Amino acid sequence: MSIQWFPGHMNAARKKAAEAMEKVDLVIEVVDARLPQASCNPMIEQLRNARQRPCLKILNKTDMADPAATQAWINHYNSQKGVTAVALSCKKPSDVARVPKLALQVAPHRGTALKPLRMMIMGIPNVGKSTLMNALLKKRVAAVGDEPAVTKAQQRLYLGNNMVLTDTPGMLWPKIEHPSDGLMLAASHAVGSNALIEEEVATFLADLLLQRYPQLLKARYGFQTEGMDGVAVVEGVAAKRGFRLKGGDYDFEKAAHTFLQDYRSGALGRISLETPESRAELLANYQSTDNPDALAEEDEEEEDEYDWRNAPDHRGRQD
Repeated sequence: MSIQWFPGHMNAARKKAAEAMEKVDLVIEVVDARLPQASCNPMIEQLRNARQRPCLKILNKTDMADPAATQAWINHYNSQKGVTAVALSCKKPSDVARVPKLALQVAPHRGTALKPLRMMIMGIPNVGKSTLMNALLKKRVAAVGDEPAVTKAQQRLYLGNNMVLTDTPGMLWPKIEHPSDGLMLAASHAVGSNALIEEEVATFLADLLLQRYPQLLKARYGFQTEGMDGVAVVEGVAAKRGFRLKGGDYDFEKAAHTFLQDYRSGALGRISLETPESRAELLANYQSTDNPDALAEEDEEEEDEYDWRNAPDHRGRQD
């Protein structure tokens, strides 16, 4: 199952972000700590690199992610040029209070009355940008919701201490390259429900958790996982919760929804869907010469790749 979701308002948001980037000193990119790289929008990196803007990368929802995996990602990102990474929860005031100081450290040449620090908050849908914005300003200025893509327009607000914030709508990108990324994004509720089939997403998630966190499945649902696959896990959830259709068959749809909600809410425990090592393995497999589909896609992307730096009007591909 290949998941793609790029509503029209995201294309408009991409163009406005490209225009606003010229007058920004720092990009604050919010990602989901449970899938940091899968939830990184490559367009954001292209935009900020074209303008040579530093990045404060916030791994949000760290209280729901595997601590060891999160630390590995922090080390990974802090080794990259122009990137400063921090793990926090945007729902914790003490964590959010660290952000302005970190921003000033990344861009020490700004932050005065004459030269206020101009920051743009960016990220994919439902990673917590609006929650961060509201917490920084200590008032509700951005809509927050369980459904992705709640924010649909830019906002420019003054933080005080000579700082200006621009909040942007959540943006995905026109083509999600790796199918597993699309499934991880769907499992984590970064993709609109109209673009996915919950039963398939839940089966993918269950297979992944069987590999990495079988003990959490046992603890939550009370069944033994030996010899199970993803389908059996979802059926097990149906059996444990008493989800049955008329006639006695398992209500697989309801069980899949419940299973995804348990992951999204953190009820399953602290889970990371990827690590730097698993990401490297994914890329190595994708780029292998034994993968003709990957090579064909690479060739197609080279032909269609958009050059942000040499396009004065910053227009993206029309998809």
